[in-house]
Formats: sequence, structure tokens, C-alpha cells
Amino acid sequence: MVTMKTLHMPVEIGRANQHDVRIRWQDGHESVYPARELRMSCPCAGCVDEMTGAIRLIGSSVPQDVRPLAVELVGRYALTVHWSDGHHTGIYSFELLRKLCPCCRGVAGRSAV
Repeated sequence: MVTMKTLHMPVEIGRANQHDVRIRWQDGHESVYPARELRMSCPCAGCVDEMTGAIRLIGSSVPQDVRPLAVELVGRYALTVHWSDGHHTGIYSFELLRKLCPCCRGVAGRSAV
């Protein structure tokens, strides 16, 4: 059975260029995440308050030219990124990554893009 969760599984993860992360999804969609935007969306406890959800990350602390040094799978549900600014504790779930997709944001009820 094919479910939404299986459609939101990556089949290929890499770089679109020196700065951007590219994911090709099982449903055929391809997402390209601008590096700084993805870094600013880090969901770790250091960047987002665990209790309130308030953003703790200060934008000016992230270099404009931040880039991914390594992208690694975390189990079968997420990625972690080692960033050029030294940060590496964020775990980006596939569900979150799909929501963060620049071309999918704000499109309610869209199952396959």
C-alpha cells in the first residue's frame, strides 16, 4: 500500500550546487533547499525552544555563505546536516523537509507535487 509517508521518502539526496541541498522524492518531486534558508530552519533545541517553539536562532549569527559540508541519513525518517558554521545537531524529518520545500510551501492539501 502506498501512503503519504511512503511518498515522502527520499530516493536521492545530494547537493544542487556548492550551497544548496537537493532531494528527489519517491513521488518524483525534486526539492532544492537554499543552504542558509535550511540552516535558519534548523529544528534542534539550540535553535528552537523545546517548550514554546519560539525561535532562538539569531539570523545574524548564521553566515550568508553557510553551506552544507555533509548530509547524512538519520534512521529512515530524517537527515542531519553538518554546516560550515560548525552547527550539526539539527535533525530534519522528511515530513519537515517536505513542508520546507520552497516550491511546495503554502500549498494546502497537495499530496504529490
